[in-house]
Amino acid sequence: MATSLAGSCRLLSRHGSVIYLWRNSLCHTLMSKSYCSSSTHSGLLLSLNKRGVLKDSFPEDAAHDRLPRLLQSGAQTVYCGFDPTADSLHVGNLLAIIGLLHFRDAGHHVVAVLGGATAQIGDPSGKTRERESLSADAVEVNTRSIRESIQRIFTNHELHFHDTSRKLGTMTVMNNLSWYKDWSVVAFLSEAGRRFRMGTMLSRHSVQSRLKSADGMSLTEFTYQVFQAYDFYHLNQVYGCKIQLGGTDQLGNLMSGHEYIHRMTGEEVFGLTIPLVTSSVGDKLGKTAGNAVWLNRDKTSPFELYQFFLRQPDSNVEGYLKLFTFLPLAEVERLMEQQREDPGKRLAHKRLAAEVTKLVHGKEGLESAKRCTNALYHSSVQALEEMSDDELQELFREAPFHEMLLEPGTTVIDTCRRVNAIPHGARGYQMVVDGAVWINHRRTDNAEQVLIPKLHILSNGLTLLKVGKRNFYIIKWLNL
Repeated sequence: MATSLAGSCRLLSRHGSVIYLWRNSLCHTLMSKSYCSSSTHSGLLLSLNKRGVLKDSFPEDAAHDRLPRLLQSGAQTVYCGFDPTADSLHVGNLLAIIGLLHFRDAGHHVVAVLGGATAQIGDPSGKTRERESLSADAVEVNTRSIRESIQRIFTNHELHFHDTSRKLGTMTVMNNLSWYKDWSVVAFLSEAGRRFRMGTMLSRHSVQSRLKSADGMSLTEFTYQVFQAYDFYHLNQVYGCKIQLGGTDQLGNLMSGHEYIHRMTGEEVFGLTIPLVTSSVGDKLGKTAGNAVWLNRDKTSPFELYQFFLRQPDSNVEGYLKLFTFLPLAEVERLMEQQREDPGKRLAHKRLAAEVTKLVHGKEGLESAKRCTNALYHSSVQALEEMSDDELQELFREAPFHEMLLEPGTTVIDTCRRVNAIPHGARGYQMVVDGAVWINHRRTDNAEQVLIPKLHILSNGLTLLKVGKRNFYIIKWLNL
Protein backbone atom coordinates (compact mmCIF):
# COMPACT_ATOMS: atom_id res chain seq x y z
CA MET A 1 0.00 0.00 0.00
CA ALA A 2 1.27 3.50 -0.79
CA THR A 3 1.98 5.98 1.93
CA SER A 4 0.69 9.54 1.59
CA LEU A 5 3.42 12.16 1.54
CA ALA A 6 0.93 14.98 1.86
CA GLY A 7 -0.52 13.38 4.97
CA SER A 8 2.81 12.81 6.67
CA CYS A 9 3.11 16.17 8.37
CA ARG A 10 0.67 18.69 9.73
CA LEU A 11 1.17 22.44 9.54
CA LEU A 12 -0.08 24.77 12.26
CA SER A 13 0.06 28.57 12.14
CA ARG A 14 -0.03 30.66 15.31
CA HIS A 15 0.49 34.42 15.45
CA GLY A 16 2.42 34.33 12.17
CA SER A 17 4.82 31.62 13.32
CA VAL A 18 4.90 28.16 11.82
CA ILE A 19 5.12 24.94 13.79
CA TYR A 20 5.51 21.47 12.25
CA LEU A 21 4.00 18.50 14.05
CA TRP A 22 5.53 15.28 12.79
CA ARG A 23 3.10 12.37 12.45
CA ASN A 24 5.88 9.95 11.63
CA SER A 25 9.53 9.89 10.72
CA LEU A 26 9.06 11.02 7.10
CA CYS A 27 9.21 14.77 7.68
CA HIS A 28 11.88 14.35 10.36
CA THR A 29 14.01 12.30 7.98
CA LEU A 30 13.64 14.79 5.14
CA MET A 31 14.24 17.79 7.38
CA SER A 32 17.32 16.18 8.90
CA LYS A 33 18.79 15.55 5.49
CA SER A 34 17.91 19.06 4.40
CA TYR A 35 19.72 20.61 7.34
CA CYS A 36 22.70 18.28 7.27
CA SER A 37 23.70 18.94 3.68
CA SER A 38 23.76 21.86 1.28
CA SER A 39 23.24 19.49 -1.64
CA THR A 40 20.29 20.36 -3.86
CA HIS A 41 19.28 16.68 -3.75
CA SER A 42 18.65 16.63 -0.01
CA GLY A 43 15.53 18.74 0.49
CA LEU A 44 13.80 17.91 -2.79
CA LEU A 45 11.15 15.52 -1.47
CA LEU A 46 10.31 17.83 1.41
CA SER A 47 9.99 20.78 -0.97
CA LEU A 48 7.76 18.87 -3.38
CA ASN A 49 5.68 17.65 -0.46
CA LYS A 50 5.16 21.20 0.83
CA ARG A 51 4.13 22.34 -2.63
CA GLY A 52 1.66 19.47 -2.96
CA VAL A 53 3.38 18.14 -6.10
CA LEU A 54 3.87 14.69 -4.55
CA LYS A 55 0.96 12.71 -3.15
CA ASP A 56 1.86 9.04 -2.61
CA SER A 57 4.95 6.87 -2.69
CA PHE A 58 5.53 3.19 -3.32
CA PRO A 59 6.68 1.01 -1.60
CA GLU A 60 5.15 2.17 1.67
CA ASP A 61 8.34 2.91 3.57
CA ALA A 62 10.21 4.41 0.59
CA ALA A 63 9.67 8.04 1.54
CA HIS A 64 10.76 7.42 5.12
CA ASP A 65 14.34 6.52 4.50
CA ARG A 66 15.47 4.66 1.37
CA LEU A 67 14.30 7.13 -1.27
CA PRO A 68 15.76 10.20 0.50
CA ARG A 69 19.05 8.32 0.89
CA LEU A 70 19.02 7.37 -2.80
CA LEU A 71 18.48 10.98 -3.87
CA GLN A 72 21.17 12.13 -1.44
CA SER A 73 23.67 9.65 -2.89
CA GLY A 74 23.89 11.53 -6.21
CA ALA A 75 22.07 12.28 -9.44
CA GLN A 76 19.33 9.74 -10.22
CA THR A 77 17.30 9.02 -13.35
CA VAL A 78 13.56 9.72 -13.06
CA TYR A 79 10.97 8.99 -15.72
CA CYS A 80 7.35 9.70 -16.49
CA GLY A 81 5.28 8.33 -19.38
CA PHE A 82 2.89 10.15 -21.70
CA ASP A 83 0.72 8.20 -24.12
CA PRO A 84 0.15 10.12 -27.40
CA THR A 85 -3.57 9.40 -27.63
CA ALA A 86 -4.12 12.96 -28.90
CA ASP A 87 -1.91 15.42 -30.77
CA SER A 88 -1.41 17.55 -27.65
CA LEU A 89 -0.98 17.15 -23.92
CA HIS A 90 -3.26 19.14 -21.62
CA VAL A 91 -3.13 20.95 -18.29
CA GLY A 92 -3.79 17.67 -16.53
CA ASN A 93 -0.45 16.41 -17.91
CA LEU A 94 1.40 19.63 -17.12
CA LEU A 95 1.80 18.77 -13.46
CA ALA A 96 3.68 15.58 -14.39
CA ILE A 97 6.03 17.63 -16.57
CA ILE A 98 6.51 20.09 -13.71
CA GLY A 99 7.41 17.16 -11.46
CA LEU A 100 10.15 16.17 -13.91
CA LEU A 101 11.31 19.79 -14.09
CA HIS A 102 11.73 19.94 -10.30
CA PHE A 103 13.88 16.81 -10.36
CA ARG A 104 15.95 18.14 -13.26
CA ASP A 105 16.36 21.47 -11.52
CA ALA A 106 17.80 19.59 -8.54
CA GLY A 107 20.42 17.98 -10.78
CA HIS A 108 18.70 14.66 -11.53
CA HIS A 109 18.37 13.20 -15.02
CA VAL A 110 14.82 13.00 -16.35
CA VAL A 111 13.25 10.95 -19.13
CA ALA A 112 9.88 11.62 -20.77
CA VAL A 113 8.70 8.39 -22.38
CA LEU A 114 6.19 8.77 -25.19
CA GLY A 115 4.02 5.70 -25.56
CA GLY A 116 4.21 5.10 -29.29
CA ALA A 117 3.52 1.45 -28.49
CA THR A 118 1.30 1.70 -25.42
CA ALA A 119 -0.98 4.31 -27.04
CA GLN A 120 -2.06 1.53 -29.38
CA ILE A 121 -2.96 -0.62 -26.33
CA GLY A 122 -4.86 1.96 -24.26
CA ASP A 123 -4.53 2.62 -20.53
CA PRO A 124 -7.73 1.65 -18.68
CA SER A 125 -6.82 3.65 -15.56
CA GLY A 126 -9.61 6.05 -14.67
CA LYS A 127 -11.64 5.11 -17.75
CA THR A 128 -15.20 3.80 -17.77
CA ARG A 129 -14.95 2.37 -21.27
CA GLU A 130 -12.28 1.27 -23.73
CA ARG A 131 -10.44 3.95 -25.69
CA GLU A 132 -10.97 4.37 -29.40
CA SER A 133 -8.41 2.37 -31.35
CA LEU A 134 -5.66 4.49 -32.91
CA SER A 135 -3.77 3.65 -36.09
CA ALA A 136 0.02 3.53 -36.06
CA ASP A 137 0.10 6.55 -38.38
CA ALA A 138 -2.10 8.61 -36.06
CA VAL A 139 0.04 7.69 -33.06
CA GLU A 140 3.18 8.70 -34.96
CA VAL A 141 1.72 12.14 -35.76
CA ASN A 142 0.63 12.59 -32.15
CA THR A 143 4.03 11.49 -30.87
CA ARG A 144 5.85 14.03 -33.00
CA SER A 145 3.60 16.84 -31.82
CA ILE A 146 3.86 15.95 -28.13
CA ARG A 147 7.65 15.56 -28.35
CA GLU A 148 7.89 19.13 -29.67
CA SER A 149 5.57 20.38 -26.91
CA ILE A 150 7.54 18.74 -24.09
CA GLN A 151 10.84 19.98 -25.47
CA ARG A 152 9.41 23.51 -25.75
CA ILE A 153 8.33 23.50 -22.11
CA PHE A 154 11.71 22.24 -20.92
CA THR A 155 13.43 24.93 -22.99
CA ASN A 156 11.16 27.64 -21.55
CA HIS A 157 11.91 26.43 -18.04
CA GLU A 158 15.64 26.55 -18.65
CA LEU A 159 15.42 30.04 -20.19
CA HIS A 160 13.01 31.71 -17.77
CA PHE A 161 12.92 29.80 -14.47
CA HIS A 162 16.16 27.92 -13.87
CA ASP A 163 18.73 29.32 -11.45
CA THR A 164 21.88 29.30 -13.58
CA SER A 165 24.07 28.90 -10.50
CA ARG A 166 22.77 25.33 -10.18
CA LYS A 167 23.63 22.53 -12.55
CA LEU A 168 20.74 21.05 -14.51
CA GLY A 169 20.37 17.33 -14.99
CA THR A 170 19.94 15.95 -18.49
CA MET A 171 16.58 15.72 -20.24
CA THR A 172 15.69 13.00 -22.76
CA VAL A 173 12.51 12.24 -24.69
CA MET A 174 12.08 8.62 -25.81
CA ASN A 175 9.47 6.58 -27.67
CA ASN A 176 8.77 3.17 -26.17
CA LEU A 177 8.01 1.84 -29.64
CA SER A 178 11.78 1.75 -30.12
CA TRP A 179 12.14 -1.18 -27.71
CA TYR A 180 8.96 -3.03 -28.66
CA LYS A 181 9.09 -2.91 -32.45
CA ASP A 182 11.45 -5.89 -32.80
CA TRP A 183 9.65 -8.12 -30.27
CA SER A 184 7.34 -10.87 -31.44
CA VAL A 185 4.24 -11.58 -29.33
CA VAL A 186 5.50 -15.06 -28.44
CA ALA A 187 8.95 -13.83 -27.45
CA PHE A 188 7.58 -10.99 -25.32
CA LEU A 189 5.13 -13.22 -23.46
CA SER A 190 7.80 -15.84 -22.94
CA GLU A 191 10.25 -13.29 -21.56
CA ALA A 192 8.02 -10.92 -19.61
CA GLY A 193 4.64 -12.59 -19.23
CA ARG A 194 5.74 -15.42 -16.97
CA ARG A 195 6.87 -12.92 -14.31
CA PHE A 196 3.35 -11.54 -13.75
CA ARG A 197 0.74 -13.15 -11.53
CA MET A 198 -2.91 -13.09 -12.57
CA GLY A 199 -4.22 -12.66 -9.03
CA THR A 200 -2.18 -9.51 -8.52
CA MET A 201 -3.10 -8.10 -11.93
CA LEU A 202 -6.79 -8.77 -11.37
CA SER A 203 -6.69 -7.06 -7.98
CA ARG A 204 -5.72 -3.67 -9.42
CA HIS A 205 -8.41 -1.02 -8.92
CA SER A 206 -8.34 -0.05 -12.61
CA VAL A 207 -9.05 -3.66 -13.54
CA GLN A 208 -11.68 -4.33 -10.87
CA SER A 209 -13.72 -1.23 -11.72
CA ARG A 210 -13.79 -2.17 -15.39
CA LEU A 211 -14.60 -5.83 -14.83
CA LYS A 212 -17.66 -4.75 -12.87
CA SER A 213 -18.83 -2.41 -15.62
CA ALA A 214 -21.39 -3.33 -18.27
CA ASP A 215 -18.81 -3.35 -21.08
CA GLY A 216 -16.20 -5.30 -19.15
CA MET A 217 -12.54 -5.16 -20.15
CA SER A 218 -10.70 -6.37 -23.23
CA LEU A 219 -7.55 -8.49 -23.13
CA THR A 220 -5.73 -5.64 -24.86
CA GLU A 221 -6.44 -3.19 -22.04
CA PHE A 222 -5.77 -5.83 -19.40
CA THR A 223 -2.20 -6.21 -20.66
CA TYR A 224 -1.47 -2.47 -20.43
CA GLN A 225 0.05 -2.79 -16.96
CA VAL A 226 2.47 -5.41 -18.32
CA PHE A 227 3.78 -2.97 -20.92
CA GLN A 228 4.12 -0.08 -18.49
CA ALA A 229 5.94 -2.35 -16.06
CA TYR A 230 8.31 -3.45 -18.82
CA ASP A 231 8.96 0.20 -19.75
CA PHE A 232 10.22 0.79 -16.20
CA TYR A 233 12.32 -2.38 -16.37
CA HIS A 234 13.86 -1.38 -19.71
CA LEU A 235 14.78 2.08 -18.43
CA ASN A 236 16.15 0.56 -15.25
CA GLN A 237 18.39 -1.85 -17.12
CA VAL A 238 19.60 0.54 -19.83
CA TYR A 239 19.67 3.89 -18.03
CA GLY A 240 19.73 2.95 -14.34
CA CYS A 241 16.32 4.52 -13.76
CA LYS A 242 15.00 3.84 -10.25
CA ILE A 243 12.15 6.34 -9.90
CA GLN A 244 8.90 6.62 -11.84
CA LEU A 245 6.44 9.51 -11.62
CA GLY A 246 2.77 9.16 -12.48
CA GLY A 247 -0.68 10.46 -11.65
CA THR A 248 -2.51 9.00 -8.69
CA ASP A 249 -4.57 6.93 -11.11
CA GLN A 250 -1.30 5.26 -12.19
CA LEU A 251 -0.46 3.81 -8.79
CA GLY A 252 -1.43 0.27 -9.79
CA ASN A 253 0.79 0.44 -12.87
CA LEU A 254 3.66 1.80 -10.77
CA MET A 255 3.25 -1.13 -8.40
CA SER A 256 3.40 -3.56 -11.33
CA GLY A 257 6.67 -2.04 -12.46
CA HIS A 258 8.16 -2.24 -9.00
CA GLU A 259 7.14 -5.88 -8.59
CA TYR A 260 8.40 -6.87 -12.05
CA ILE A 261 11.81 -5.28 -11.56
CA HIS A 262 12.13 -6.80 -8.12
CA ARG A 263 11.37 -10.28 -9.50
CA MET A 264 13.77 -9.86 -12.41
CA THR A 265 16.70 -8.22 -10.62
CA GLY A 266 16.00 -8.01 -6.89
CA GLU A 267 16.70 -4.28 -7.18
CA GLU A 268 14.71 -1.71 -5.24
CA VAL A 269 12.90 0.93 -7.32
CA PHE A 270 10.34 3.56 -6.37
CA GLY A 271 7.11 5.08 -7.57
CA LEU A 272 5.89 8.60 -6.80
CA THR A 273 2.45 9.89 -7.67
CA ILE A 274 1.29 13.43 -8.30
CA PRO A 275 -2.25 14.66 -7.66
CA LEU A 276 -4.79 14.76 -10.46
CA VAL A 277 -5.86 18.23 -11.55
CA THR A 278 -9.61 18.63 -11.24
CA SER A 279 -12.15 21.28 -12.21
CA SER A 280 -13.99 23.47 -9.71
CA VAL A 281 -16.66 20.76 -9.45
CA GLY A 282 -14.15 17.96 -8.91
CA ASP A 283 -14.00 16.48 -12.42
CA LYS A 284 -10.60 15.34 -13.69
CA LEU A 285 -9.26 17.69 -16.38
CA GLY A 286 -8.54 15.75 -19.52
CA LYS A 287 -9.60 14.95 -23.04
CA THR A 288 -11.83 12.06 -21.96
CA ALA A 289 -13.83 14.36 -19.69
CA GLY A 290 -14.21 16.81 -22.56
CA ASN A 291 -12.86 19.80 -20.60
CA ALA A 292 -9.22 19.75 -21.65
CA VAL A 293 -7.13 22.90 -21.75
CA TRP A 294 -4.40 21.98 -24.23
CA LEU A 295 -0.70 22.80 -24.21
CA ASN A 296 -0.39 23.20 -28.00
CA ARG A 297 -1.10 26.67 -29.32
CA ASP A 298 -3.22 25.49 -32.24
CA LYS A 299 -5.69 23.90 -29.83
CA THR A 300 -5.59 26.33 -26.88
CA SER A 301 -4.04 29.73 -27.54
CA PRO A 302 -1.74 31.45 -25.01
CA PHE A 303 -4.63 33.86 -24.35
CA GLU A 304 -7.03 31.00 -23.56
CA LEU A 305 -4.47 29.31 -21.29
CA TYR A 306 -3.83 32.63 -19.53
CA GLN A 307 -7.55 33.18 -19.04
CA PHE A 308 -8.06 29.65 -17.73
CA PHE A 309 -5.74 30.31 -14.81
CA LEU A 310 -6.81 33.94 -14.38
CA ARG A 311 -10.42 32.79 -13.90
CA GLN A 312 -9.68 30.16 -11.26
CA PRO A 313 -11.79 30.42 -8.10
CA ASP A 314 -10.08 32.22 -5.22
CA SER A 315 -9.98 28.94 -3.32
CA ASN A 316 -7.72 27.35 -5.97
CA VAL A 317 -5.17 30.09 -6.44
CA GLU A 318 -2.76 29.48 -3.56
CA GLY A 319 -2.65 25.75 -4.24
CA TYR A 320 -2.15 26.30 -7.97
CA LEU A 321 0.68 28.79 -7.35
CA LYS A 322 2.46 26.06 -5.40
CA LEU A 323 1.70 23.33 -7.93
CA PHE A 324 2.09 25.05 -11.30
CA THR A 325 4.78 27.67 -10.67
CA PHE A 326 8.36 27.68 -9.43
CA LEU A 327 7.88 30.66 -7.13
CA PRO A 328 9.46 30.21 -3.69
CA LEU A 329 6.82 29.37 -1.10
CA ALA A 330 7.63 32.56 0.80
CA GLU A 331 6.80 34.57 -2.32
CA VAL A 332 3.53 32.66 -2.72
CA GLU A 333 2.63 33.61 0.82
CA ARG A 334 3.45 37.28 0.14
CA LEU A 335 1.27 37.24 -2.96
CA MET A 336 -1.64 35.74 -1.05
CA GLU A 337 -1.25 38.33 1.70
CA GLN A 338 -1.35 41.12 -0.91
CA GLN A 339 -4.43 39.51 -2.45
CA ARG A 340 -6.17 39.38 0.91
CA GLU A 341 -5.40 43.08 1.47
CA ASP A 342 -6.74 44.13 -1.94
CA PRO A 343 -8.76 41.32 -3.60
CA GLY A 344 -9.87 43.54 -6.48
CA LYS A 345 -6.39 43.74 -7.96
CA ARG A 346 -6.26 39.92 -8.30
CA LEU A 347 -2.46 40.01 -8.07
CA ALA A 348 -2.17 36.31 -7.24
CA HIS A 349 -4.44 35.30 -10.13
CA LYS A 350 -2.45 37.43 -12.58
CA ARG A 351 0.89 36.07 -11.39
CA LEU A 352 -0.39 32.49 -11.64
CA ALA A 353 -1.66 33.02 -15.18
CA ALA A 354 1.56 34.75 -16.24
CA GLU A 355 3.89 32.12 -14.78
CA VAL A 356 2.08 29.17 -16.36
CA THR A 357 1.68 30.86 -19.75
CA LYS A 358 5.38 31.74 -19.85
CA LEU A 359 6.32 28.15 -18.97
CA VAL A 360 4.12 26.64 -21.67
CA HIS A 361 4.44 29.25 -24.44
CA GLY A 362 7.52 31.28 -23.53
CA LYS A 363 7.91 35.03 -23.11
CA GLU A 364 6.43 35.75 -26.55
CA GLY A 365 3.37 33.64 -25.72
CA LEU A 366 2.81 35.56 -22.49
CA GLU A 367 3.10 38.89 -24.31
CA SER A 368 0.58 37.62 -26.88
CA ALA A 369 -1.82 36.60 -24.10
CA LYS A 370 -1.58 40.06 -22.54
CA ARG A 371 -2.13 41.78 -25.90
CA CYS A 372 -5.22 39.69 -26.51
CA THR A 373 -6.49 40.40 -22.99
CA ASN A 374 -6.06 44.15 -23.46
CA ALA A 375 -7.67 44.03 -26.90
CA LEU A 376 -10.71 42.05 -25.78
CA TYR A 377 -11.40 43.18 -22.23
CA HIS A 378 -9.89 46.67 -22.14
CA SER A 379 -10.91 47.77 -25.67
CA SER A 380 -7.31 48.73 -26.38
CA VAL A 381 -6.87 49.92 -29.98
CA GLN A 382 -3.10 49.94 -29.45
CA ALA A 383 -3.22 46.25 -28.51
CA LEU A 384 -5.27 45.53 -31.66
CA GLU A 385 -2.67 47.31 -33.79
CA GLU A 386 0.13 45.27 -32.24
CA MET A 387 -1.60 41.95 -32.91
CA SER A 388 -0.74 39.65 -35.80
CA ASP A 389 -3.29 37.96 -38.06
CA ASP A 390 -2.75 34.69 -36.19
CA GLU A 391 -3.31 36.31 -32.80
CA LEU A 392 -6.58 37.85 -33.90
CA GLN A 393 -7.75 34.51 -35.23
CA GLU A 394 -6.72 32.83 -31.97
CA LEU A 395 -8.57 35.45 -29.96
CA PHE A 396 -11.72 35.23 -32.07
CA ARG A 397 -11.60 31.55 -33.00
CA GLU A 398 -15.20 31.47 -34.17
CA ALA A 399 -14.94 34.73 -36.12
CA PRO A 400 -14.89 34.55 -39.93
CA PHE A 401 -11.60 35.79 -41.40
CA HIS A 402 -11.81 37.71 -44.69
CA GLU A 403 -9.03 38.94 -46.95
CA MET A 404 -10.30 41.78 -49.14
CA LEU A 405 -9.09 44.46 -51.53
CA LEU A 406 -9.75 48.01 -50.39
CA GLU A 407 -11.56 49.84 -53.15
CA PRO A 408 -11.65 53.65 -53.23
CA GLY A 409 -14.70 55.05 -51.44
CA THR A 410 -15.45 51.85 -49.49
CA THR A 411 -17.97 52.72 -46.75
CA VAL A 412 -18.99 51.17 -43.47
CA ILE A 413 -22.14 49.69 -45.00
CA ASP A 414 -20.14 48.30 -47.95
CA THR A 415 -17.75 46.59 -45.57
CA CYS A 416 -20.52 45.05 -43.47
CA ARG A 417 -22.31 43.70 -46.53
CA ARG A 418 -19.17 42.28 -48.18
CA VAL A 419 -18.50 40.06 -45.13
CA ASN A 420 -22.22 39.22 -44.70
CA ALA A 421 -22.22 40.79 -41.24
CA ILE A 422 -25.67 42.37 -41.71
CA PRO A 423 -28.73 41.60 -43.82
CA HIS A 424 -28.92 43.24 -47.21
CA GLY A 425 -31.47 45.99 -47.74
CA ALA A 426 -33.06 48.47 -45.40
CA ARG A 427 -32.88 46.26 -42.29
CA GLY A 428 -29.08 45.98 -42.44
CA TYR A 429 -28.74 49.72 -43.08
CA GLN A 430 -30.91 50.44 -40.04
CA MET A 431 -28.74 48.22 -37.84
CA VAL A 432 -25.76 50.46 -38.60
CA VAL A 433 -27.76 53.63 -37.98
CA ASP A 434 -29.03 52.21 -34.67
CA GLY A 435 -25.46 51.71 -33.43
CA ALA A 436 -25.26 47.91 -33.65
CA VAL A 437 -21.93 48.04 -35.51
CA TRP A 438 -18.52 48.56 -33.91
CA ILE A 439 -15.23 48.91 -35.78
CA ASN A 440 -12.02 48.51 -33.79
CA HIS A 441 -13.90 48.98 -30.50
CA ARG A 442 -15.59 52.20 -31.67
CA ARG A 443 -19.33 52.40 -32.27
CA THR A 444 -20.08 53.41 -35.86
CA ASP A 445 -23.55 54.74 -36.71
CA ASN A 446 -22.80 56.50 -40.02
CA ALA A 447 -23.48 53.88 -42.68
CA GLU A 448 -22.10 56.08 -45.49
CA GLN A 449 -18.85 56.88 -43.70
CA VAL A 450 -15.86 56.12 -45.96
CA LEU A 451 -13.27 53.97 -44.22
CA ILE A 452 -10.43 56.04 -42.81
CA PRO A 453 -6.93 54.58 -42.37
CA LYS A 454 -5.76 54.43 -38.73
CA LEU A 455 -9.37 54.75 -37.59
CA HIS A 456 -11.25 52.01 -39.40
CA ILE A 457 -8.15 50.29 -40.76
CA LEU A 458 -5.37 49.73 -38.26
CA SER A 459 -1.68 50.18 -39.04
CA ASN A 460 -1.29 46.39 -39.27
CA GLY A 461 -3.84 46.31 -42.10
CA LEU A 462 -6.59 44.74 -39.98
CA THR A 463 -10.15 45.70 -39.13
CA LEU A 464 -12.09 44.14 -36.26
CA LEU A 465 -15.80 44.38 -36.98
CA LYS A 466 -18.42 43.58 -34.35
CA VAL A 467 -22.15 43.43 -34.94
CA GLY A 468 -24.29 43.14 -31.84
CA LYS A 469 -22.70 41.76 -28.68
CA ARG A 470 -20.93 38.63 -29.88
CA ASN A 471 -20.61 38.53 -33.68
CA PHE A 472 -17.04 39.31 -34.69
CA TYR A 473 -15.48 39.50 -38.17
CA ILE A 474 -11.79 39.93 -38.94
CA ILE A 475 -10.82 41.69 -42.17
CA LYS A 476 -7.34 41.76 -43.65
CA TRP A 477 -6.92 44.46 -46.29
CA LEU A 478 -4.49 43.28 -48.98
CA ASN A 479 -3.64 46.33 -51.07
CA LEU A 480 -2.62 49.00 -48.55
